Amino acid sequence: MNFLITGGTGFIGSALCAHLCQQRHHIVVKTRYPESLGLEMTGVTSLSEVSPDQRFDVVINLAGEPIANKRWSAVQKQKIVDSRLDTTEEIIAFLKNAKTKPAVLISGSAIGYYGTGATDAVIDEFGAGDDSFSSTLCAKWEASALAAEVLGIRTCLLRIGIVLGCGGGALQKMIPPFRLGLGGRIGTGTQWMSWIHLHDLIAIIDYCISDNSVHGPINCTAPQPVSNQDFTKALGKCLKRPAVLPVPSLAIKALMGEMGTELLLAGKQVRPVKLEAAGFKFKYKELGAALTSVL
Repeated sequence: MNFLITGGTGFIGSALCAHLCQQRHHIVVKTRYPESLGLEMTGVTSLSEVSPDQRFDVVINLAGEPIANKRWSAVQKQKIVDSRLDTTEEIIAFLKNAKTKPAVLISGSAIGYYGTGATDAVIDEFGAGDDSFSSTLCAKWEASALAAEVLGIRTCLLRIGIVLGCGGGALQKMIPPFRLGLGGRIGTGTQWMSWIHLHDLIAIIDYCISDNSVHGPINCTAPQPVSNQDFTKALGKCLKRPAVLPVPSLAIKALMGEMGTELLLAGKQVRPVKLEAAGFKFKYKELGAALTSVL
């Protein structure tokens, strides 16, 4: 099939592109760094370089400024928003002019959509958001992507949890202090961590491509979310290191501000209710097996 992908050089996107290349699909990647792509893919810096006559079966939108790389100043927050909305709006404009519409648009989002309010309730795809930055960001991003439905294009919104995989993501930042024996729970440790193995995330994308009945928001999380305290214990056990040095909430707030409060001190029990009801099979349901696979 013919794929158009944004964000194809990021942590998730690069793994996805490698997977699709193995299946001999044809891939066009919109990226700021086309020279970094392998010979089996075509890189463009703007969709204006792509002819409206070119047919794509699937469009996958994963582009966006990393949300956890820098403290959230007003400038950085605007950059995070613009990087997602501008790219999505560029895709919608391209699709409006495309002579042949793709069968599906798969667009990124995150479980940050559900906000930061403390609760132990199970969150499914009908869960509501709030006025936090993460929630409003995801809501705007999803609304922009849903413009594809007006064009008759099936649209899937991937509300992605904490992705566990090699070479990037949350684990890349967590492992160094744990290897030094400096790991431990964050804050109270009671906040939920709704995670997913990178292998299963790519399998979900495959599922969205092949099953024409799948559409709308999809919780991309493993069936067994854990508390932060249980997550750090499992990581310490996997690395054969102690996980007994907690990071106080006050330290997180002082060092990271709003970003630390929303991304590290808040968390909800998000479950893949729609996927499980549809019969999707996860390879990694249990955290210990997922960590062992990655590490």
